[in-house]
Amino acid sequence: MIDEAREELERLVERAVDGDKDAFSALVRQLMTQVAAVAYRMTGDRESARDLAQETFLSAWQNIRSYRREAGFTSWLYRIAVNKTLNFLKANRRLVVSDEVVIQEADRQGSAITPEEELSRRDLADGVLAFMATLPPQQRMIFNLRFYSQMSFDEIATVTGRALGTVKTGYREAVSKLRDHAREKGWKS
Repeated sequence: MIDEAREELERLVERAVDGDKDAFSALVRQLMTQVAAVAYRMTGDRESARDLAQETFLSAWQNIRSYRREAGFTSWLYRIAVNKTLNFLKANRRLVVSDEVVIQEADRQGSAITPEEELSRRDLADGVLAFMATLPPQQRMIFNLRFYSQMSFDEIATVTGRALGTVKTGYREAVSKLRDHAREKGWKS
């Protein structure tokens, strides 16, 4: 099923590269939530994330003919989103992170939990997001893409335009800081 979805995505990309607006619209419908989630986790603002996602797709459409297939369309699209989000953060000096996406992702796992477990999970999500707000924007982006989007280090390097070693170091440092933060807060694993 995953292979079928990947093949369908590739067919849509091929058609979009050839100028098919309907195919590109299908790509937007398929990937908008993921792109907006990346921007939302970085900005903490739903409207800004929506705007950034729309700007990402507009830029992608305008530059679709320059897309090089070796990187993968999703990685290319995420790179545009990452750059737009980082530029937004620099321009607005906003380093707020929201917990709503984290809670939604946790809720999607669908297990039956007690109210106490839910409260504990929300407290932990709040704590992780408060910690993320302390990371430098580049390190936060790497942590976000690895932890929440579950991208490989190679994909993150492609998306961010950073060397693979830099990406691994940035993630390792973020995880180390998170462990220190967890110890300070008394979190249990």
